[in-house]
Amino acid sequence: MNVYDSSRIADMLQNLGYEEAASVNQADLVIFNTCHIREKAAEKVFSDLGRLYNLKQERLAQTGQDMIIGLAGCVVQAEDEQIAKRAPYVDFATGPLTYYRIPELLAKIERQRGISLIDTDFPAIDKFDYLPDNHAHGGCSYLAIQEGCNNFCTYCVVPYTRGAEFSRPVEAVIAEAKRLVADGTLEINLLGQNVNSYHGEDAAGHERDLAYLLRRLSEIDGLERLRYTTSYPADVNEDLIACHRDLPKLMPYLHLPVQSGSDRILKAMNRRHNRDDYMRIIDKLKDANPNIGLSSDFIVGFPGETDQDFQATLDMVNYVKYIQAFSFKYSRRPGTPAAVYENQVEEKVKKERLEILQNLLFSYQLRFNKDSIGKTMPVLFDMKGRHKGQLIGRTPYMQNLHAELGKEYLNKIVSVKITEANTNSLSGIAEGL
Repeated sequence: MNVYDSSRIADMLQNLGYEEAASVNQADLVIFNTCHIREKAAEKVFSDLGRLYNLKQERLAQTGQDMIIGLAGCVVQAEDEQIAKRAPYVDFATGPLTYYRIPELLAKIERQRGISLIDTDFPAIDKFDYLPDNHAHGGCSYLAIQEGCNNFCTYCVVPYTRGAEFSRPVEAVIAEAKRLVADGTLEINLLGQNVNSYHGEDAAGHERDLAYLLRRLSEIDGLERLRYTTSYPADVNEDLIACHRDLPKLMPYLHLPVQSGSDRILKAMNRRHNRDDYMRIIDKLKDANPNIGLSSDFIVGFPGETDQDFQATLDMVNYVKYIQAFSFKYSRRPGTPAAVYENQVEEKVKKERLEILQNLLFSYQLRFNKDSIGKTMPVLFDMKGRHKGQLIGRTPYMQNLHAELGKEYLNKIVSVKITEANTNSLSGIAEGL
């Protein structure tokens, strides 16, 4: 979602006549788009701001040219008072729901230089109505269909920074998808903090779910691939599972965060699913599409997590055999219920458990990648590689793959035979060219 938001901010600035600077030293305007999910991400913002302020002062002294410093995203929403206190030199700051007002804020700065502007409203209007048209920047595009979250997991700040769940109307999503495809997009990744809670209205005013939207999108000529992220297990319904059986354009890869394999910890996290619920969903997905690959999110060291709870998570990994995963140590987020729980896990224990979990996860990821050797897969190449004559793309399973290909194949789908594999990437040879 932050990548999507950053892209939309860039589109707005281009409409104002801004161009991307070759380096931060040459920039007249620098905007940090921020995340507040983890403590380190939030602290890094203030560290980066301090360095940028020093650069700004040097630039002003040497050339007489000023630099506007802006902040956007969830750190603003959560820590507006800290921004005013720790970084008063920030010219403007806007939350994730109000960044469409950046042109207005910039105009105010031009008129009232020296006044810091912080905007953390939860507006009653739809920000998407005020953003410029989303245009493709390559063969893959993000398309936000849902924002906010109503789940209030006890460790998570998203409901406080992104607000309540909101779904865009079906026809608005379809129209944006068609524009992206007309611009050259082959793959669309639908985005939402809780994307499968989507409940947008259709043209007749009827509420529709994600499965309905996926089926509509799959009918668009020229669109080759569909993905969606991030999903909440309790909102995976039978129709959505059927989409993984019925829609060839829907990639055989699903990110379905479980967070923990322990029922006791899941309850403490205020997750609306237990271990058995999650396992049943996994089994149904594999029945619907035996070729599906699954990834997940895990938090280790949540308050009160015992060795038995942690073992339940390892058992979950051994059952599902995730092909990719993201795992983190529990991080206290101010304002969340879990931050004040008394039974916090020691940092040393969290570190040890994370290492054990990641070693297990990486073993399954490497096994899956090694099993890909000898297979031929359609790969969408959307990046230039580090070496001349090399392109980087993604398989249907979101594996990074590099191959020796000319730039004429950038943003195209090519059949590639996998020849080498490691934990994080594949290599292959293009076929049929």
